Amino acid sequence: MFKLNLPPDPKEVAAMEARRNREKERLSRIFNVRNRILGVDVAALNSQVEEQKLQKTAEQNMKAAYDTSQVQYDMVAQMLEKEEAERTRRLAKKVQQFREQKQQKQQKLPNQHKFDLWNSDQLQEFPAHAGDCGPYHESASLQCFSDKARYLRMQQEQLRYSLEKQRQEQEQAKVATQYANQLNDKLRLAMDTHATKLSRMEDSNRTSMMFAMANANKTKGPHQATELAEQQRREHQHKQEANLMEIQKQITSDILTENPEVAKHPVNPHRVLAYCWKGMTAQQRAAIRKAQEMQCHEKQAEHQAKQAQDAQWESQTINLAQAAMELEEQERQLCAEFRRGLGSFNCQLATEQKAQENYLNAMIYTNQPTTEYYLQFNTSSR
Repeated sequence: MFKLNLPPDPKEVAAMEARRNREKERLSRIFNVRNRILGVDVAALNSQVEEQKLQKTAEQNMKAAYDTSQVQYDMVAQMLEKEEAERTRRLAKKVQQFREQKQQKQQKLPNQHKFDLWNSDQLQEFPAHAGDCGPYHESASLQCFSDKARYLRMQQEQLRYSLEKQRQEQEQAKVATQYANQLNDKLRLAMDTHATKLSRMEDSNRTSMMFAMANANKTKGPHQATELAEQQRREHQHKQEANLMEIQKQITSDILTENPEVAKHPVNPHRVLAYCWKGMTAQQRAAIRKAQEMQCHEKQAEHQAKQAQDAQWESQTINLAQAAMELEEQERQLCAEFRRGLGSFNCQLATEQKAQENYLNAMIYTNQPTTEYYLQFNTSSR
């Protein structure tokens, strides 16, 4: 009659299978001696080990990058040092070449007064004191028996020659500057003379042109005056005719009239022509005043209705506040009465509970449980 071999519900089967799996996992955790005794979380430890490895790898990579940058910086510093040393070497070489060139020039000029104190070959040309009658001293001259005095005298000679040469160079530069200034002055003088000449020529041309124009005006003076008078008369007559036409137009047209019909638009009757509109009519002004009065009456009625509504709302708010205060007072009284009843009831319950506790301690609970009694519980996983 009834069909009992129905297929099971898939959701119920899946829920039962999930409960079985969770129970198996729980039993495996409970009966695992190592985890139960030591309490080690293998997954957490493995994750910590992986994090430490990743951190160590990142530190090694950072250190390698730092070492690489340090090597590059060292190479750059070495290159800069080499460039500085090469620059110093080239400068010293140039200085030495300059000194050699100067010395060669000095050797080529036999009558010069310069003396190189650092050249040992030139120092040998001046021997030490050999007697009173030497080739470099007279018989009555005061001789100096010291090499230092001879060096000082040579330096003085060299300084005197340098000063003399500087003075000559300054004089030559001064002469060159004076010559350049003279050339500049001559050039400016020539330019000013040319400009003055051009100005005079322009003035003479302007004067001759003015004289020619004056002579031409004198030759045709009477005829030109007659033409000018005739032209002025025609211009005045034309101006008078234009003024008369404007006056006639203003008189005969609708511009100066008070006719409101001239302001109507020929195509749209509800619009007006702004340049012909003379203002509103009496009927239009009366209609506007009537509309304004109606608006004032409506505004007053609306204001009165709003005031009445506000008064009604205010009275209703006052009544609600009074009713709320009365309800709060009633609630306060009921709460106080309830607290008094609850207190008396609690006192009665406390008395009964104290008597029950005394009875139990004195009559029933005479044997106290020992430690062996508590150890018999919780001996399995369930």
